[in-house]
Amino acid sequence: MATYKKRGFKPKDKAEEQEVTEQESATAEVFSTLDESASKTEAWVASNQNYILGVIGVVAISVLGYLAYVQFVEKPKESNAANEMYYPQQYFDQALNSPTAKDSLYNLALNGAEGKYGFLDIIDEYSGTKAANLANYSAGMAYLNMQKYQEAISHLEDFKSEDDILGALAKGGLGDAFMQLEQPEDALEYYDKAITHSNNDYTRPKFLYKAGVTALELKQNDKALKYFQKIKDEYSSSDEARTVDAFIGMAKTSN
Repeated sequence: MATYKKRGFKPKDKAEEQEVTEQESATAEVFSTLDESASKTEAWVASNQNYILGVIGVVAISVLGYLAYVQFVEKPKESNAANEMYYPQQYFDQALNSPTAKDSLYNLALNGAEGKYGFLDIIDEYSGTKAANLANYSAGMAYLNMQKYQEAISHLEDFKSEDDILGALAKGGLGDAFMQLEQPEDALEYYDKAITHSNNDYTRPKFLYKAGVTALELKQNDKALKYFQKIKDEYSSSDEARTVDAFIGMAKTSN
């Protein structure tokens, strides 16, 4: 049993004196071991100082290099790419609102002119930037409107966005492209993705409607009825709701 040694403590007998002596010896051994370990650690640090400093230096250089890359490469690249988007976006917007010469305007938006970049140049030259990502969306939509559906699919699949509107429109655009390529199963898959991407009142009823029409074409009438009924129940003020009763009737009578 261990004995706590108070100040002024004197052993009562030989056995107690032996126990106290053993405790003092054990304590001295512990401290000796700690001193020895500390000395070994100090010796290891001293002998490996250059290596340790080298590792610290590499880490510091890496951190500084990353910060410099962000500050002097990445940020200017993002800024330049965003500036380049202004020119092709003007032609893209004009094409959307023009009754004629749409293809020529879309071509200018895609390929640029007068030394200015088009969407395709921005995608190639500024890969990895937000502007290049957005250029994929605009290029995909341009090709879709030009009826070049494979090219539209290629660019819209490369576009990534969590934005409620653009993300849904991109997935819906993929659905439209597959429908034009007479692949309604693939089209319905992307319409579903557009529907679930966002609950906003603009894109959701639009793609519920397209999904319903596609499901009717695939003779999946029960599924079509669900799409149309959701428009009627949840988006009664939308443009799609104006004719939805007729489609509900078609889905029911075809069952």
